[in-house]
Amino acid sequence: MNFQGLLNAMGLKTALFAALLIASGAPSAFAQDLRMVGSGASFPFPIYSAWFKDFSRKTPGVTIDYQAKGSGAGIQDFINRTVDFAASDAAMTEDEIAKVKEGVVLLPMTAGEIVLAYNLPGSPKGLRLPRDVYPDMFLGKITRWNDPRIVAANPDLNLPDLPITIVRRSDASGTNFAFTKHLSAISPAFKEAVGFGTSVQWPTSDKIVAAPKNDGVTATIKQTPGAIGYIEYGYAKLTKANIALLENKAGKFIEPNEESGQAALAGAKFPPNLIVWVEDPDGDKAYPIATFTWMLFYKNGDPKKAEFLRQMVDYALTDGQKIADRMGYIPLPQNVVDLVRNAAAGIK
Repeated sequence: MNFQGLLNAMGLKTALFAALLIASGAPSAFAQDLRMVGSGASFPFPIYSAWFKDFSRKTPGVTIDYQAKGSGAGIQDFINRTVDFAASDAAMTEDEIAKVKEGVVLLPMTAGEIVLAYNLPGSPKGLRLPRDVYPDMFLGKITRWNDPRIVAANPDLNLPDLPITIVRRSDASGTNFAFTKHLSAISPAFKEAVGFGTSVQWPTSDKIVAAPKNDGVTATIKQTPGAIGYIEYGYAKLTKANIALLENKAGKFIEPNEESGQAALAGAKFPPNLIVWVEDPDGDKAYPIATFTWMLFYKNGDPKKAEFLRQMVDYALTDGQKIADRMGYIPLPQNVVDLVRNAAAGIK
């Protein structure tokens, strides 16, 4: 249709408005859809999936796709510039940041607890694991469920004479990082033998098996009688897994929930780069293994995408936080929300 035909069909005012939109490059019904891709941590995958789906629904023409490949893979994709953003429970090291010429904005977007899920005959609830016991289980020093140290902490449970199968992550993982960092903080023997990192050298044993990502570890635990492994609380809540009460620094056996998670993170002091670890929190009500998890953005990337990524961050800090507890995550305190909102302005 020629321009005169367009005028006749649409009316003068409508056609002129459309022409001005096209000429100015402003977003309109004529604009092409914008798709942004992210990858990385599986720890926050359930809540990120919900955020991205809802944000895409509320933002016409914008779609955000996210692959839970593990923190290590996400960081590598980010360094290789094959994604628009990434996510990591281990943030990034200075060496990794130095490889990104565009610069990096690291934002803690949510927080969660790492739990020990177990599979025992009869599905007994309320298993208690002292802080000198569960590190030795992951070192292979405690090998059976009726070990006297476990029995002593659980006089009301009928614990079976069954081998303990440890399920650990097979991929480079921020969940690995936070979990092994905690175990290294409370157990000198674990720190010396295994240490901490996104990938570590676990003891060699046919009773220590590996599975990828949080969902892989969760599935393996459920399929293996006598198994115990570390997963994100949201996965445990989603799959109705049995989870242990862990002894904290104050000597209290604590279950994971919003209150115990917020108590664990209450003492976090953020440096300018917004990377902080809570390895062994103080407080009677603090759950002992909790961590923030970060999204990674380019300081100087695609300006068009940066605009919508900033909008997505704002959505996550407002509407997104409202669903955190329901999905098994810890809502960010208001002071952290304010820090993240200010830092997000650096996404260009």
